Amino acid sequence: MNYELFNAINDTLWTYVVITMLVGCALYFTWNLRAVQFTQIKEMFRSLLSPSISSNQQESGHKKVSSFQAFAISLSSRVGTGNLAGVASAIFVGGPGAVFWMWVMALLGASTAFMEATLAQLFKRKGEDSFYGGPAYYMQHGLGKRWMGIIFACFMIYGFGLANQIVQSNTLCDAMSDAFSIGTDKAAWALTILTLVIIFGGIQRIAHFAAMVVPFMAVGYLILAFIILGMNIQQVPAMFALIIKSAFGWHQVAGGTIGMAIMQGVKRGLFSNEAGEGSAPNAAATATISHPVKQGLLQSFGVFTDTLVICTCTAFIIILSGLYTQADGIILTSRAMEHHLGAMGAWYLTAAIFLFAYSTIIANYFYGETNIRFICDKPWTILLFRLSSGIVVLLGGYMTLQQAWCFVDLAMALMTILNLIAVVWLSKYAFKLLQDYLQQRKEGKDPAFHKDMFPNADIEGWD
Repeated sequence: MNYELFNAINDTLWTYVVITMLVGCALYFTWNLRAVQFTQIKEMFRSLLSPSISSNQQESGHKKVSSFQAFAISLSSRVGTGNLAGVASAIFVGGPGAVFWMWVMALLGASTAFMEATLAQLFKRKGEDSFYGGPAYYMQHGLGKRWMGIIFACFMIYGFGLANQIVQSNTLCDAMSDAFSIGTDKAAWALTILTLVIIFGGIQRIAHFAAMVVPFMAVGYLILAFIILGMNIQQVPAMFALIIKSAFGWHQVAGGTIGMAIMQGVKRGLFSNEAGEGSAPNAAATATISHPVKQGLLQSFGVFTDTLVICTCTAFIIILSGLYTQADGIILTSRAMEHHLGAMGAWYLTAAIFLFAYSTIIANYFYGETNIRFICDKPWTILLFRLSSGIVVLLGGYMTLQQAWCFVDLAMALMTILNLIAVVWLSKYAFKLLQDYLQQRKEGKDPAFHKDMFPNADIEGWD
């Protein structure tokens, strides 16, 4: 296959289109939302900790996906190999300065995450077991353009149902092979079987799995990172200086590597936190909540959790090891961990990779299924997609990392471009919803949304 052609297309899209749109939209949303990602952090924690399903809903006997479960599904997709292999690749190719640009995109991109999640909640649909929705749905029901939704759904199925799964599977199989001398083919078969067990259980099994695994794996990884920081506390100031210098230093400008740092920071940052890509809204739409803004705030918090916390931990571990020019992908992260903690570090990382990659594969499958249902909601299409997902996970064990990234970068670019167009087009709804939410909160109420607020909109999932 001609990977050079894919790389040329990716370079053109990312250099001239995607980065411009991401930064431009993030600044536009941040301004019009009055920097909601910074001013409403208290509300983010309130939404995270407070129960989102009322007692009446609990007593109804109907299955519901809580706000936290929806948040966990989206976070399980965000917190994956992008936090381990993606960050390592960004630093290897773009240098330590790529970390700074990942931070910038997270701070700005959190506003974009708020927008798309809020819109997904507003235009969600009612299903048998839960709500469902996402960009394809707000393109059809918000913009009245089903054709646009179908195109996006195809991009999503390709990107998350197929291409993204290859990266997750490839990373996990490489890590298992490196740590335990297990053949990547055997690891791929085992991972495929485990994946099929979960995805054939439907959204409820996926939601419970994510809510159980994600907090455990995130907290464990944070504890390990803080231990390593404590072991290298004297080197921390020099590490920050290196990151800033690499992001803005004149050596980088003269050598042209500052552009590579920005490109890698934005690319791998988007792969990890997914703000603007249109993936997380598929999970955000499933929650049963009283106001769309609540899930929007949680998704903003998810971006911070992913990039400013988990990705930063990986970056610090790698940079403090001084090995960031010696390997790429998960092998670099593994060597850095082993440098700090010896053989125990490599073993722990393998366990972390399993949880991170496996939970992401499950969440990615759900995103793909949501969009399969948008195009053709028939039992045979869901069965076919589940089997195809297993095949793709299996293939991940037989491909190289760079081949896998090639497909993912193209998928991310196409999805992001189309999604951002729709979000900007529908932005008036999210702006008004935030005003309504803050007004109700100012009046001492627990904000509740009623579809009468938008009498001419095609809203089904609200009373």
